[in-house]
Amino acid sequence: MADQFLELVAEKTKQVKVADGATPGADMGAIITQADRDRIEEIITEAEQAGARVVLDGRGFRPKGRENGFFTGPTIIDQVSLDQRAYVEEIFGPVLVVLRIPDLQASIDLIRANPYGNGAAIFTTSGAAARKFMRSIPVGMIGVNVPIPVPVAYHSFGGWQDSFFGETHIYGPEGVKFFTEAKVVTQRWPQPKQREQATFHFAGASAAAE
Repeated sequence: MADQFLELVAEKTKQVKVADGATPGADMGAIITQADRDRIEEIITEAEQAGARVVLDGRGFRPKGRENGFFTGPTIIDQVSLDQRAYVEEIFGPVLVVLRIPDLQASIDLIRANPYGNGAAIFTTSGAAARKFMRSIPVGMIGVNVPIPVPVAYHSFGGWQDSFFGETHIYGPEGVKFFTEAKVVTQRWPQPKQREQATFHFAGASAAAE
């Protein structure tokens, strides 16, 4: 059903309004620099030249009144291969890269072979498939029938593998831990009637330890 799915995605993507960020109703603004815009369009061109199919082409998009801006329109690239920059590099642009996978296990193997592990999502009506997916992939954030698996702020945000840098994730309990300096206090309060000499072992230690 990949062809049918892509037709629906393409129709929805065409409705995305790309314009100056201050324009009412704009869904997407400009790329941050000309160099980044050119890099994005270069990756699209390389994928097309290597045999991928550009279903929706956003190269050369220039909104009216902002012809000199650094814009790229929404783009869909189908049948991308694993050795193409479109798959290997993070594009950081409005580009959807599509790979055709035959089954669930193949998709899990694909994710496990990738050095990054930020987020992944599965769309399914099968609880068994969702459970296998969640337990099998080395990814920090997973969505089940949720397109962007970024949790709300009171859960930690962050990936695994090469998508993780540092010692803790951000937000949530780990974010609190990062900004917290722990203090450990060990106390013992003997009853006043117990007159004991100073001891050098923890309460409850055996007599042999004295």
